[in-house]
Amino acid sequence: MPHSAAPILKVEHLSYRYPTGQLALRGVSLTVGLNEIVGLVGPNGAGKTTLLLHLNGLLTGTREPAHAPGLPANPAATGRQTTVGGHNVPIEVLGMPVTPANFPEIRRNVGVMFQDPDDQLFCPTVRDDVAFGPLNLEFPRNEVRRRVAEALTAVGLADYEERRPHELSFGEKRRVCLAGVLACEPSLLALDEPSSNLDPRSRRGLIEILKSCRAAQIIASHDLEMIVELCQRVIVLDHGQIQADGPTRDILGNASLMARHGLEVPLSIQYGLPLPPTASSPPSAT
Repeated sequence: MPHSAAPILKVEHLSYRYPTGQLALRGVSLTVGLNEIVGLVGPNGAGKTTLLLHLNGLLTGTREPAHAPGLPANPAATGRQTTVGGHNVPIEVLGMPVTPANFPEIRRNVGVMFQDPDDQLFCPTVRDDVAFGPLNLEFPRNEVRRRVAEALTAVGLADYEERRPHELSFGEKRRVCLAGVLACEPSLLALDEPSSNLDPRSRRGLIEILKSCRAAQIIASHDLEMIVELCQRVIVLDHGQIQADGPTRDILGNASLMARHGLEVPLSIQYGLPLPPTASSPPSAT
C-alpha cells in the first residue's frame, strides 16, 4: 500500500539473530508515515518486541534481504553490518540512520515503552523517573520540570510526583512509563503491549491518551480491539517476517490470514460493532 513520501520511520531488509543463534527477524521492511498509527500483531515469538527494540538502537541488526542465502552467525556479538547496494544501515528515523553516532538524536525522536513497567521504573520517585529521559537528553532544568508536569497531567497522574513507583498499581506504573516517554516529546512512539494486564477503566484511559498524542505510533499488541480502535494500518509479523501489511479492517477481518498466524478476527469486526465514544477527560488515577 502507498505510504507517506517522507516517512518518519524506514526499515529496509532488517535481519537479526540473537547471540544464542535464534533468528528473530529476517528481511523486515516497512515505513511509518508522519502522524500514522500502525498496529504490529502476531503470535508470541513472532519478533514484535525485537523489532521495536531496534528502532532507537537498543538492538542492532543487519541489512539482509529475506531471500538471501545466509545471515551472519551473530551480528549482535560481531557488530558487523551487511552492505547491500552501498548502504549498510537497515533503519532510518527522520532520514537519519540508526547508528551510534546518531543515537542521541534518534532517542530524542523515538520513545520506547517496554512491556513490563518494572523494566522501565528504577528511580526513588515518579518525578525522577519521568525526568530521567529529558535530563539525559540534557534539557535545561526548568524545561525538564515543565515536561514532567505536562506529561503527568496528560496521563492523569498530576499529583503523583512524590509517589514511589514500587507502591503504585500496575496500571499506574504503566502510565508513569508512558509519561516518561511523553516527557521526551518524541516524534515516534514504539509501544510494546501497552494495554496488557490493565483493568477496563485503565485500558480505556490509555486508549484515550494515545488517541490524543500527536506523535506517530507503532503499537505491538495482542489486544486487537485496541488495534482496531487506534490504528489505520496493521502489519502482521510471524516467524520474524512480515506476512501482511494493509488497512486495519482489511487485515484483521481476513479470517484465513488471521488463522494462519495464530490470531482471531476481533469481535468488533465480526459483528460490525461501532467504536467506543472518545472520552473528554483524562482517566482517574485509581
